[in-house]
Amino acid sequence: MHITSVGTAFPPYRYSQTEIAEALRQRWQDRLPEPRLLTRLHANCGVDHRAFVFPLGHYPTLRGFGQTNNAWIDHAVTLGRQAIEAALAPTGLTPADVSAIFFTSVTGIASPTIDARLINQLPFPPSIKRTPIFGLGCVAGAAGIARATDYLRAFPREHVLLLSVELCSLTWQDDDQSIANLISTGLFADGAAAVLLSGDETPNPSGPRVLATRSTFYRHTEHVMGWDIGDLGFKIVLSPDVPKVVLENLHADVDTFLAENQLTQPDIASWIFHSGGPKVLEAVETALSLDKDALAPSWKSLREHGNLSAASVLTVLEQYLTQHPGAPGSYSILAAMGPGFCLELVLLRW
Repeated sequence: MHITSVGTAFPPYRYSQTEIAEALRQRWQDRLPEPRLLTRLHANCGVDHRAFVFPLGHYPTLRGFGQTNNAWIDHAVTLGRQAIEAALAPTGLTPADVSAIFFTSVTGIASPTIDARLINQLPFPPSIKRTPIFGLGCVAGAAGIARATDYLRAFPREHVLLLSVELCSLTWQDDDQSIANLISTGLFADGAAAVLLSGDETPNPSGPRVLATRSTFYRHTEHVMGWDIGDLGFKIVLSPDVPKVVLENLHADVDTFLAENQLTQPDIASWIFHSGGPKVLEAVETALSLDKDALAPSWKSLREHGNLSAASVLTVLEQYLTQHPGAPGSYSILAAMGPGFCLELVLLRW
């Protein structure tokens, strides 16, 4: 099973972190007990710029879950199509060559799902198999690759697509000035990523090969990350315990996974990690005793795009495919963590 290509897409409205913080400070000026706290929290998110589906001035006009979710559907279809086309373009393949599509998001809901709406726009075969995934959040980029790989083990002559669209700006809550929401509005952003994976028996498969995957669930940690979903939509659940969970578990879980594959950490040439935020990336570096530059593409993605939830690790993967490919025969770990709380690990060989 090979990761053949990755395509990304971002909405047109791009702002500096300073512009975003000032817009929110003006929007919430009567609700913020300490306006400087918002500015300080945003400045510490490790983000320079983010892209959103609407201009900043449009968000206060959105009313209720129905309106914001309809906007999510419209823009998810547009960005999803752009990402799919970007993933297929360098391969010479078309949607007609794709046998299955996995779709993941945690920032909106639809039925028919976004993948179904895209099948009506692009020439996918009518026999295409669909697997929409909701609720995995940040971990879904890595988990989606793992589930697509499981599929290709059964159907090694086929190509599959994984599509992630996350429009986090549509989840902002005007009535929530908690620290979690202030951090969330400074960290998360909008974007899409599509990954084309090819079975071992497809003609001339290329790209890093998926050797193994591992899922790990941490019991009774559902308070760490997720959403409370109510009349106004998605309200962030974001605990300061996230880095603690990383520090307490990641090293042992990685070692166990590598040992199952007759490897150790020194065998890993590169680490493709979800850009969860500065404290999360620092916790990963500490837990795995990584050099300061080991997660440079993850830090770069965070600075340039913010946290794109499930799509983030896929944008980091795109950097490795296009700018930092591994030496032939070298190993990489692709990983993300998310609501549950849980960890997904993917072992790659270039």
